[in-house]
Amino acid sequence: METPDYDNEFDAIVVGAGLAGSAAALAMANQDLDVLVLERGQSPGTKNVFGGVLYTPTVRELVDIDDAPLERYVAEKRYGVLTETDETAVTMRPGEWLEEPHNDSYTVLRGSFDEWFAEQAVDAGATLLTETTVTGLVREPGGGAAEGRVVGVETDRPDGTIRAPVVVVAEGANSLVSEGAGLRDHHDREDVAVAAKEVLKFDRETIEQRFRLNGDQGVAYNYFGEGAVGDAVGGGFIYTNKRTVSVGVAYSIEDAVASDQNPEETLNDFKQHPAVAPLVRGGRTVEYSAHAIPEGGIDAVPDLVSDGALLAGDAAGLVLNNGVHLEGTNMAVESGYQAGRAVAAAVDGDDGSVDDRALATYPEELADSFVVQNLQHYDFFQELAVEDREFLFSELPRALADAETEYFAVDRDPKEAHAEAAKDRLLDAAGGYVGAAKRAWKYRKLLS
Repeated sequence: METPDYDNEFDAIVVGAGLAGSAAALAMANQDLDVLVLERGQSPGTKNVFGGVLYTPTVRELVDIDDAPLERYVAEKRYGVLTETDETAVTMRPGEWLEEPHNDSYTVLRGSFDEWFAEQAVDAGATLLTETTVTGLVREPGGGAAEGRVVGVETDRPDGTIRAPVVVVAEGANSLVSEGAGLRDHHDREDVAVAAKEVLKFDRETIEQRFRLNGDQGVAYNYFGEGAVGDAVGGGFIYTNKRTVSVGVAYSIEDAVASDQNPEETLNDFKQHPAVAPLVRGGRTVEYSAHAIPEGGIDAVPDLVSDGALLAGDAAGLVLNNGVHLEGTNMAVESGYQAGRAVAAAVDGDDGSVDDRALATYPEELADSFVVQNLQHYDFFQELAVEDREFLFSELPRALADAETEYFAVDRDPKEAHAEAAKDRLLDAAGGYVGAAKRAWKYRKLLS
């Protein structure tokens, strides 16, 4: 556990070998910087948890993914609205998704993919040190901060202080280092979701038959409503891998605390729903995990650059969840990529000095990217979801189930009567024509 004497041997230190951290390391190593990546797990990915879909446009910018450990490409998306017993769903299988690059959407297992991604950074010249927990940042007088400029990290190893001109903090949602160093505030409870996930083992033939798949095709199913996560604001998911299926739930920590809603029990209830149970029946649990998801939106994103330190990925709150778009992996990789590029432009290889003006290009470049633009565009959703929770997660699912049951009823009444009754049920839930128009206006950005 002794730490090699790495003091000032590197141009930059990256905290965390997840998607954001490895992307940052790759971007810097590709520009011939000497980079040290510190990872607390035995190997990259062992401490990382996510639903299961990786979006790869920026990954392709950094590496050749032909040899990446991808599980399946997403050939089908499904959005299901659940009551306690019913499902109303929309399924999409565009033919274009069957062709390369498959909408750049793949299911992966983080243990294998993160290790491979970090290896690409090492192959590019980065140094990876695992089983090393960063416990704090080292500061020295100078810079704009009263407490001094960040000039390195403290670790849990003996003599584990390591100095470098710049530190990229990509530690994930549990941002103890960045919070302890004053780089960001503690997450408000209403801005964080709790997620619980199981990976269930099946044989490949069962998965392909059960989900109507050929070859490397996969599915991404997302569910909302009281049948997914009870009274909470959130949802459930199912993603197919080669020989396993990832199933889980994610919902507001505020709801978990207020209603004493246990994540494990919520997940079990979701798995037993009539629409979900046939899809996961007979699977053997090979992994169980839980984690936090930052959902504060653009208002919860801290300053991304602060006196020699940069924040990237979940540590910076860069996650999009508006019910339709559930993204974080692509935002993590893009932010790490942009952070790495900014550091490469800022570090002077001759004397180790850092151009703070060049570091400032990181938030500027990110603001011009899809990451910040998407967060700004959909910033309205989380607040509206809480405000309209009874309608979105309870009244609407029930109204849809009642309306479809009425509309497709087969009896001795005329179809026109059933259609009228179905329309009345939906309008009643929405508050009549005026209420429906108001709700459509409020949520119009979901379609823009």
